[in-house]
Amino acid sequence: MSAEPKKDYVKPLDFRHGCIDMGHGAGGKASAQLMEELFLAAFDNAWLRQGNDQAVFAPPAGRMVMATDAHVVSPLFFPGGDIGCLSVHGTINDVAMSGARPLYLAASFIIEEGYPLADLKRIVASMAQAAREAGVPIITGDTKVVERGKGDGVFITTTGVGVIAPGIEIDGAGARPGDVILLSGTIGDHGVAIMSKRESLDFDTEIVSDTAALHGLVAHMLAVVPGVRAMRDPTRGGLATTLNELAKQSGVGMLLDEAAIPVLPQVDAACEFLGLDPLYVANEGKLVAICPAGDADLLLATMRAHPLGVNAARIGTVTDDPHRFVQMRTRFGGRRVVDWLSGEQLPRIC
Repeated sequence: MSAEPKKDYVKPLDFRHGCIDMGHGAGGKASAQLMEELFLAAFDNAWLRQGNDQAVFAPPAGRMVMATDAHVVSPLFFPGGDIGCLSVHGTINDVAMSGARPLYLAASFIIEEGYPLADLKRIVASMAQAAREAGVPIITGDTKVVERGKGDGVFITTTGVGVIAPGIEIDGAGARPGDVILLSGTIGDHGVAIMSKRESLDFDTEIVSDTAALHGLVAHMLAVVPGVRAMRDPTRGGLATTLNELAKQSGVGMLLDEAAIPVLPQVDAACEFLGLDPLYVANEGKLVAICPAGDADLLLATMRAHPLGVNAARIGTVTDDPHRFVQMRTRFGGRRVVDWLSGEQLPRIC
């Protein structure tokens, strides 16, 4: 996301009525103006001010972590957030699920010709605010413009790097029979917020996305219980898919308690109305943690002491199962298999 030194352009960008045109992606004066008056103004930091095509930084001590995530949510603005803050939170969380401290972000934008500059500015401002609040600067990036009809407003890809402190060994293959499964809060909030906005559905209580950066919660947890075995944020495919992924990686089974899984009443009602299972609905501000049974009570109390974990719950245990099934004890006392999601339940929600 480099730019030439500040120039006197013919006229400033019209952020009230203007739109993106092909010239903004051509690499010339219009591109430089877009970089300077929008992206550099919002993301301002020492790395971007250097005006290079890359960011140079000293590697910290410890093991490095890197994650990348493409964001194609529709609609771009939804109750509780937008594609801007979502793109920051999503990648920070992917880095944090390894137990790492996120350090830096890179951002790449694909913008459709004709997209309003006012909406683009709103998205970029949201990204900048999310990055500042998380303490993870956006230090490099890129912007491309595609012809009208060949995009869908804005697509954003973010890449993050972080560092893992010594003694932290968190891995998707780390779950062991007898371990306890903890969830940091209610499920389905994000996916239902997207669907309610997309379908223009009104509920008695507004359902808002849970999008949030989870690295503060993770650091809080690991400071007290460094022996967490596995963590994952249940985004696309929801809690059910995430637990099936972890069971497969670790070669174990899982037994969940349906009554223990927190779901907001309005989300539960909306899912019933829409014909959705909240277990498969995406989240953007929740995490699953698997830990030894002896640490579970302390870890749960620690999670509940953090603002992003006040509704944390103990939802199940890891079992010895060569078939790697995720099962659930229902409210009626029976059992059912919580299988992988078959097909697409919610399109384009993250």
